[in-house]
Amino acid sequence: MRYLEFLAGLHERLAPPAYLEIGVRHGDSLALARGPAVGIDPAYKLRTALPDGVRLFRETSDEYFARKRPLKALGGRRVALSFIDGMHLSEFVVRDFANVERLADWTSVVVFDDILPRTAEEAARDRRTRAWTGDVYKTLDVLAAYRPDLLCLQVDTKPTGLGVVLGLNPDSTVLRDHYDDIVGELVVPDPQRVPSAVLAREGAVDPEALLASPVWSLLRRARDLGAPKRLVMWRLRRALAVSVPQARAASA
Repeated sequence: MRYLEFLAGLHERLAPPAYLEIGVRHGDSLALARGPAVGIDPAYKLRTALPDGVRLFRETSDEYFARKRPLKALGGRRVALSFIDGMHLSEFVVRDFANVERLADWTSVVVFDDILPRTAEEAARDRRTRAWTGDVYKTLDVLAAYRPDLLCLQVDTKPTGLGVVLGLNPDSTVLRDHYDDIVGELVVPDPQRVPSAVLAREGAVDPEALLASPVWSLLRRARDLGAPKRLVMWRLRRALAVSVPQARAASA
């Protein structure tokens, strides 16, 4: 399954009342929005018509998040689904995630693109290949180390995989508090030592099985009812462990 097909499935299942995307490029993924949406990219070049309700911002994500009222463009709604596909350097992705999370609810879903490079060359910080993931693959390792409270999944989509993060905590400041230390760990010169498990996609979940999981209906119901996180997360983890075998370690 290609990544746009998976994203379309998420939009269908979650019906997010507010969608945020970092890295618009040609607009293919932003065009999937079904309601109020924000697209952020300092150099987008649209080739796809966007639906009504989409607001574009030709600026960096840092500039957008520095706004006094970043949710104004979404009618004050907190972000329910976000797709992060901006600068392909891990320290930028970690910062984007931290900024998105503070504008989200615990029921929100964050998706990263390019989490599974196919070669070490494709994962270089200094772009040398036509298809380029950068070192985005490091992001889930950072979340595992600093935010074990999150539920993080690698999804085996084409061409370069997706990362899906559930169980957010908008009040967390851990990533921002430790950001300098995180950058020191992430930024190393090329060539990047990409783990063989990443290149082999070990533990990556089947996208069709994940879309078929009841986790999305559980999240949507919890969002619509305002259900507290502590009462729902155990059900999410159990549903994942049962419906997506590869997700058992992440959902334990």
